[in-house]
Amino acid sequence: MYGDVVGELSDWTDGVLTITRKDGTVTRVAEHTLVAGKVVPAVPTRGPSALAPAVLQAALDRAWPAVEHEALGGWHLRAAAGFTRRANSVLPLDEPGVPLDEALAHTERWYTDRGLPTRLQVVVGSPLDLQLAERGWGTEASAIVRTARLAAVHDRLTGVTVPDGLTVTVTDELDADWMSVYHKTAPSGPAADAARHVLTGSRGTFFAEATTADTPVAIGRCTVDLSTGLRLANFTAIEVAPPHRRQGLARAVMAALTTRALSEGAVLAYLSVEPENTPARTLYDTLGFTDHHHYHYRTRA
Repeated sequence: MYGDVVGELSDWTDGVLTITRKDGTVTRVAEHTLVAGKVVPAVPTRGPSALAPAVLQAALDRAWPAVEHEALGGWHLRAAAGFTRRANSVLPLDEPGVPLDEALAHTERWYTDRGLPTRLQVVVGSPLDLQLAERGWGTEASAIVRTARLAAVHDRLTGVTVPDGLTVTVTDELDADWMSVYHKTAPSGPAADAARHVLTGSRGTFFAEATTADTPVAIGRCTVDLSTGLRLANFTAIEVAPPHRRQGLARAVMAALTTRALSEGAVLAYLSVEPENTPARTLYDTLGFTDHHHYHYRTRA
């Protein structure tokens, strides 16, 4: 009797095929039992490396929505009470529709009115990046956007366990325990309010939390975006409290998030990481993420 196994072929080693199904379950099939195989393109199958940087920059913007927005042609002006550079900077996805110097003057007035510095989030080496450099705009806060096939990431996390006494849960709600581990904002005030808006403002967002004795010790966040047909999963805020690091908790959080993301229909995984964050880059290396493009922020010197 024959049977079908439908999923993504994530490994073929030593005569065993490893197939990750859409719901995240993993099936291994001995090569000698294989009768036939075919490609079933249920979703777009192009790899993440084929995506233009602007596609992922726009996706990052959807996954990290600012409190205020204004469009200037193809530029998106964003503000969120100073919470993170991304949510308080210009995202130039296309031409601004006016001469560059006029566009820069407008954005500087817009951010000055909000008591914020003027920053543009630009892909390193892009034409706008070079034009701003010619005008003397400096750089700060570089980041690397990394991508992977979600099923392959999930497969590398199969079998991950957490230390005794720890549990990992995934929920659609952002609670105070999760925020207590998150280091990028104060617990109250305008920036904290803006942070909650940014963290919860995107549809398809869920949160992972590892706890011990009812104390949160590690967190993570994922946003599944099906709006463009690319079926993207964005991972952010993977953090472990200092006393609990080097115990595999980041991998446990990622395992929980990838399982949920697969069940939501995501296919491609992406994230951004600072070049100097060696522990995070090492983790993502082991999960199969590769560099897609670099971006940084240009600000007037």
